[in-house]
Amino acid sequence: MTFPARAIIFDLDGTLLDTLADLADSGNATLAAIGLPGHPQDAYRYFVGLGIEELVRRMLPESRRDPETIKTASGIIAEEYQRRWKDKTRPYPGILELLEALRQRELPVCVLSNKPQPYTDLTVAEFFPGWPFTNVRGARPEVPNKPHPAGALALAAELGLAPGSIIFVGDSKTDMKTARGAGMLPVGVLWGFRDEAELVANGARHLIGKPAELLDLLAGPDTRGV
Repeated sequence: MTFPARAIIFDLDGTLLDTLADLADSGNATLAAIGLPGHPQDAYRYFVGLGIEELVRRMLPESRRDPETIKTASGIIAEEYQRRWKDKTRPYPGILELLEALRQRELPVCVLSNKPQPYTDLTVAEFFPGWPFTNVRGARPEVPNKPHPAGALALAAELGLAPGSIIFVGDSKTDMKTARGAGMLPVGVLWGFRDEAELVANGARHLIGKPAELLDLLAGPDTRGV
């Protein structure tokens, strides 16, 4: 079954980019700076996804989740991530080829992330040079973070497209809830930070195991080459 998509919105961390190691290293350096033990890298799969403040809250022990500690840790992690945001981060295998295939189809491609806007811009520019994303949106004070659908709906409005004509691709329940709330087609990726059970439970209409499989969902000529 194919879908007559007129645009695609991608999540960033865990969908286009494997950022987990740099996020975990930054989080553990932050915890060490305030005298707390770190976490295994895999634990950060469940800490990230809802923005920097929620990341900090989740990685702190429950007894240290007071406003002052969260504020202090948020400032430290911003500095730590600034030092290492591109040390280990890389596009997932097959992502660059997918983006090229989408460019050949002339489909508008956007990014919607809960990563702060400056880092969303930095990482997209660093790891996807030459790929003309139509819009790149990160966390901004004036727009609620995912899973609120406001950011996705704003992108649809900027594109001049009905939300129902857009595919939303992500790796977590946050993304699936965003897609559903915006009336877009939720597509879950199985190479990211979360698992199949979470994606299905939160409304994924399709699951893909590698980037090229997204092209199988698109109506129109096959221009994959991947």
